[in-house]
Amino acid sequence: MKTHLLFPAALFCALLIAALATGNSLLLFFAYMTAITIIVCLISVLWAAGTVKVSVQYSEYMVCRGDDTSLVLQVRHRGWIPIAPVLLKIPSANGQYEREIRLKDMPGRTQVLRMPIHAAHVGLYPSGVRSCTIEDLLGIFSKTVYPEETSFELAVLPQVFQTEPLTMAAGDPGSEIMARATEDLNAPSDIRSYQPGDAMKKIHWKLSARKQELIVRKFDEPLLQDVLILTDCSAPGASEDPEREADLKDAVLETAASLYSDLMKTDHPIRLLLSGTHSVEADRTTGISAAFEDIARTAFSANNRFERILQNESKNLRKVGCVCIISMHLNYAMVDMIIRMHRCGPNVRFYLVTPAPDDPGHIPLISKLRQSGAEVSYVVPDGTEQPEE
Repeated sequence: MKTHLLFPAALFCALLIAALATGNSLLLFFAYMTAITIIVCLISVLWAAGTVKVSVQYSEYMVCRGDDTSLVLQVRHRGWIPIAPVLLKIPSANGQYEREIRLKDMPGRTQVLRMPIHAAHVGLYPSGVRSCTIEDLLGIFSKTVYPEETSFELAVLPQVFQTEPLTMAAGDPGSEIMARATEDLNAPSDIRSYQPGDAMKKIHWKLSARKQELIVRKFDEPLLQDVLILTDCSAPGASEDPEREADLKDAVLETAASLYSDLMKTDHPIRLLLSGTHSVEADRTTGISAAFEDIARTAFSANNRFERILQNESKNLRKVGCVCIISMHLNYAMVDMIIRMHRCGPNVRFYLVTPAPDDPGHIPLISKLRQSGAEVSYVVPDGTEQPEE
């Protein structure tokens, strides 16, 4: 409870002293009225604060970046003594600051305020009413209430764009060979009972005659090669433009989401690694919805050394047919690790997220990658993939 009693208390004391000194009943009346006003103001604040109920909800709790949603606020209190408009503090949609909103006083009724919210950037943003401040009409007393069960998160999921089809390393069996594998009758791996729809040429006739039931041969099918997506979630370089940094982060996360979404339409095993403050992993069993929510939860790290991650992952590439690397940074150490990964067997595609694809500082590094056989694509912050010619 905050009070501003200095002026009204001084006024009351001055009127009371003057009334007692002069015996003026009018001054005494004004002193009593001042005291009553102070008491009524106190009661109005305590009554409203003790009965206030606040609720908040989004029309949608999960939206894609660039979409709009709305925040619905409901405030109710049962105090019938007029008070000043209620002041609410809620976090902004990007979580960077708090917004203050004053509501009109509606004693004994529920006031509903619908606020449009634009989901500007990918992420999970806390929302809800942080505090509710109630004041009397004269501003003498104020009480701040912290409503319970009004906090939740708005999930802003990444948008996706179509990526170029990936090229697997030489030796990828492909879907055509997989389809022919079941026709190879020279390498059965097991047997099982006949099921309707099995090809007649798979029936093991001698064994079927011995067991008095139809037995068919089972064959091992070659597996498609894995696809590894490594995402560098280290923070962008120092910049005076927070919006530019947020756009770069969006581009990194949306490139990872786009690759994952496109690969889910194929049969290739997928492993997605986002190396932020807390590493996030997803595979084919995760599913697009859960994977996109994990991507939205990714926190970029200021101290992440992506070269170490490349080094660790390069030790286990035996089943990997293609490695996709996404980063807004590029240096000689990364180039050396990418070339080393490519020499281990898999094809490598490097996505450089940058607002300046023609940056002369990147030209020698990109040239070195291309000479090693790695693919290079630029991704500008608007989410458009630009393959390197």
